[in-house]
Amino acid sequence: MSKGCTKLKLKLSTSHLIHFLMATHKVCLSEFWAVIHVVLALSICLVGSETETARRTALFIFGDSTVDPGNNNYIKTIPENQADYTPYGQNGFFQGPTGRFSDGRVIIDYIAEYAGLPLIPPFLQSSAKFIYGANFASGGAGVLTETNQGLVIDLQTQLKYFEEVRTLLITELGEAQAKELISEAVYFISIGSNDYLAGYLGNPRMQELYQPEEYVRMVIGNLTHSIQVLYEKGGRRFGFLSLSPLGCLPALRALNSRASDGGCLEEASALALAHNNALSAVLATLEQMLKGFYYCKNNFYDWLLDRITKPTEYGRSSLKQNAWGLSLSIISHTHRFKDGVTACCGTGPYGGIFTCGGTKNVTEYHLCEHADEYVWWDSFHASERIHEQCARAIWSGPSNSVGPYSLEDLFFNIERKHTIADIADYPKDQQMIY
Repeated sequence: MSKGCTKLKLKLSTSHLIHFLMATHKVCLSEFWAVIHVVLALSICLVGSETETARRTALFIFGDSTVDPGNNNYIKTIPENQADYTPYGQNGFFQGPTGRFSDGRVIIDYIAEYAGLPLIPPFLQSSAKFIYGANFASGGAGVLTETNQGLVIDLQTQLKYFEEVRTLLITELGEAQAKELISEAVYFISIGSNDYLAGYLGNPRMQELYQPEEYVRMVIGNLTHSIQVLYEKGGRRFGFLSLSPLGCLPALRALNSRASDGGCLEEASALALAHNNALSAVLATLEQMLKGFYYCKNNFYDWLLDRITKPTEYGRSSLKQNAWGLSLSIISHTHRFKDGVTACCGTGPYGGIFTCGGTKNVTEYHLCEHADEYVWWDSFHASERIHEQCARAIWSGPSNSVGPYSLEDLFFNIERKHTIADIADYPKDQQMIY
């Protein structure tokens, strides 16, 4: 420190320190700005830490294999509905297979990370604690109880498990605190594919009983009821992963007689698209009907179809910090997808025969060398890279693909966004002038 400068003791109160500096005539100008820079940086860190601690919004997950973290490890089912064997989970993030249907993490793991939460445990895991939420999802599950009945945890059973958790939280936290946790939590739902693949296209009896549009209405009707049940139990913030172009799954492409021309199975994709359109209409109606109902829904169908048809246009994204400590999504042009059609793990045309792991009727399977170059991990499920990129998109994606709120809004900004919307919707002649 140069001669004539006053030695300062750092205080946590930024305003007090600045006033002191301004009142001290012997403070060197260069040191003044240096201290201000340090104090502001500390203030930002402290505010960020307090916000992160105060906003540990819980996360409850309902769905199928797209978000199952290993619940099916604990039930009696068939190998096709399990992923607790190699090469699942091979990429090293976990110590070994966890029951997730990918080479590593799935979308919900990234969402938990972005929300500042630990990994949300499977509900059936004996050591699971539910203060940050619970995951009830089950590979092979559908909206309808009849879908893969007896082999999965269907959506109605998942709702019953949620009620068990809700009762437990009331006992542990008290009714007031538990009610607050439940009402501020985010409810993420990713389900429906199995209703159309196994429940309808794979079930000739259902096709005899219902026309495609009738079956879609039945699935959507039951899903709507489930959403209303969660709302009645206190849920207010909902995230939805819409269905993918199901006919483009390697397993469905392999079944398509026109697949040699690169075609997807149109019937399956049409059902998925009808489902997504119907769900969008229902959610818009619920938003009007149910007070305090907020939701996030993404256009996963088109988002994934782009990567299936144009894989080399999409690189590996990563979060990097800029000079202000803010996270930026950077796309690497040297690590693009190379294959949007064939599964990394499987056998037969497009890797569409579901043999990954060798635990099924056909034990032989092929495993690619670099799973992160593939859109599809196995015959039915996307690679970890797709899960990661989709999580980023639904977390803070543009309004033309995610809406009316993003997941980031539901976790952190819902009050602010709602207030802004109220002002915007207020009659112009009655708006306050500032």
